[in-house]
Amino acid sequence: MTFERVSSDEFSKYFSTAIELSSVALGGTICSVSDEFFAEAHHLLHVEPAPSLKGQFGPKGALFSGWETRRHNPSYDWCIIKLGSPGAVFGFDIDTAHFNGNEAPEVSVDALYASSEEHPTVHDTKWIEILPKVALGPSSRHLFKIPPSSGVNYVKLNMYPDGGIARFRVYGLVTPVFPSDLDKHFDLAHVFAGGRVVFTSDQHFGVGSNLILPGREIDTAHFKGNFPESCEVHAVRSAQLLPQDILEDEWSLVLPRTKLGPHRQHYFQLENVDAPYTHIRVTIYPDGGIKRVRVIGSRVGPVSGVSGSVIAGQTQVALAEAAAQEIEASDISPTLAQPLDEGKTSGAIIPALSLTAEAFAPFGQVIQAYSDLNAVPSPRTTRITGANQGTAIKFHKLSLLHSSYPQDAGASAGLSVYRCQPISLDKNGEWNVRLMERHPCTNQAFIPMGGSSAGDALVAPGSRYLVIVAPNGEDDKPDLKSAMDFTCVETQIGNGDKLDCEIVEFDAKQGLHRVKVQ
Repeated sequence: MTFERVSSDEFSKYFSTAIELSSVALGGTICSVSDEFFAEAHHLLHVEPAPSLKGQFGPKGALFSGWETRRHNPSYDWCIIKLGSPGAVFGFDIDTAHFNGNEAPEVSVDALYASSEEHPTVHDTKWIEILPKVALGPSSRHLFKIPPSSGVNYVKLNMYPDGGIARFRVYGLVTPVFPSDLDKHFDLAHVFAGGRVVFTSDQHFGVGSNLILPGREIDTAHFKGNFPESCEVHAVRSAQLLPQDILEDEWSLVLPRTKLGPHRQHYFQLENVDAPYTHIRVTIYPDGGIKRVRVIGSRVGPVSGVSGSVIAGQTQVALAEAAAQEIEASDISPTLAQPLDEGKTSGAIIPALSLTAEAFAPFGQVIQAYSDLNAVPSPRTTRITGANQGTAIKFHKLSLLHSSYPQDAGASAGLSVYRCQPISLDKNGEWNVRLMERHPCTNQAFIPMGGSSAGDALVAPGSRYLVIVAPNGEDDKPDLKSAMDFTCVETQIGNGDKLDCEIVEFDAKQGLHRVKVQ
C-alpha cells in the first residue's frame, strides 16, 4: 500500500476541504480496544486539540488527553473505530501531542465496510491494510495521504508495540445519502448529503466546517453578544470545487441582507431560486458567529459518485457539487413551481416559517417574554425590569398601541377579544382561507390566551395557531407575490407543541388561499 507523508504546511492543500469522518461531531465512536490502562481511547476522536495535562496525576500515573496503553505488549495494541459516516478515506492525522518518550513508536491502519449492526472484531478477515506500518515521533502531528479507499465505515488503528496517541483523525469524503424521490426536499448542505466547506474568509474562533454538521437551520445558538447583525445568501452553479473564476455578478442573490437575532434558529424563504445551483455563499455583517447553516431543496437529477461541497464564511457554502460531472442545462429542470395534484388549487407553494422577531419584522413586532434575557432581539432598546415582588420579569413596550384614523372619523383604537373555534380540515387535510383582513389605520396583536372550560376540565390553552400575512399591494389588495416571503406559524405556549404547517397555496385569479396542515 502506497502512502505519502505530508508536512503541516501542506495540510490545507490536501485536507482543508475533506471531511473528518472519525469525528465525534459526526457520530464517530470507539467500538473496542485492546487496552487503555493509562488513558482512554475515546480521547482520540475529540474535536478540540489535545491539551497539556503536565503536572497532573491520577492513581495510575501522569494524566494525558489521548489513548495510552500499558507497556511490554508482546504483539501490538489496537483500537477499532466506527466512522461517523461511510465514505472514501484518503488521509490521516495521527497526533502524539504531549506524549514525549511515551508515544507509540509505530502505527498502521486497517479498514473495512460492515453492513451488519454488530461491530467487526479484531480478527475479522475483511480487514484490509490501507496505511502500512509507519514510524511516529514525540509530541507532533503526523500527516499521511493515501490513495482513496472507498466504501469504508470502520478503521482499526494498530499501535506497535504500545504507548500513547493524543488524536486520530480520518479524512475523506462521505458517501452521500439522498432521498430516492427527486422531488423530496432535504438539506443539500448537510455533511451527510455530501456538503463540504471549501472556503472561509475567517475562522479565528471556530472553523467553517462546523456549519454543515448535524444541527439546526441558520442558527445563532449560544451566540448572544457575538451574533452577526445580518446575513445574506448568494448562489451559483459551477463545475469547480472552489469557484474562484466566478465573477461577482454571476452570483445570484437568493436571500437579501436580513437581520439576525441572538441565540435562535432563523428560517428564510429564499428568492430568485429559479435555477439549479451547486454552491451558496453566506455573508455575515459585520462579523460574529453562526452555529449551523441548512439549505433545504431538492436534487435536479442523479449525481452518482459525486460528493458535494459547502462553503462558509464571507462565508460560503457549496451544495451537491457537480465538479466531477458536467450536467447539460437541457438535462436540468428546476423543481420549483411544480404543478399540484389534479383537483387542487394551482399556485405557488409557500413553506410555513417559524416565528421570530427578525423574520416577522417586515410585518410588525413579535411580543414575547424571553426566558433567556440574553436572547432578547434588541436588548439595548428594550427596557427589562423585575415585577410582582420579584416573581416576574417585565419587558416594557414591545409594541405600542397606535392608530391613524382621520380626526373626523369618529373612531378610536381599542383592545378586542375573539373566542375562536378550531378549524376543520377537509379530506385532504387542508383549510380554505377565503378572507384576509386589512386595518390601514391601526395595528393588530394575536395572543392565544387559553381554552374554555368543559365540565370540570379546562380545555388546553391555544398553543398552536397559524398567521398568514402579506403587505398591501398597489391595487389595495394583498400582495400575494410578497406573501411568499413569509408565512408565520408556531408559538411555544403551554405544553410547547408546535403546529407543523406543510404548505400554504394561493390562486391569484380566484383569490382563494389554502393551508395544508399536518
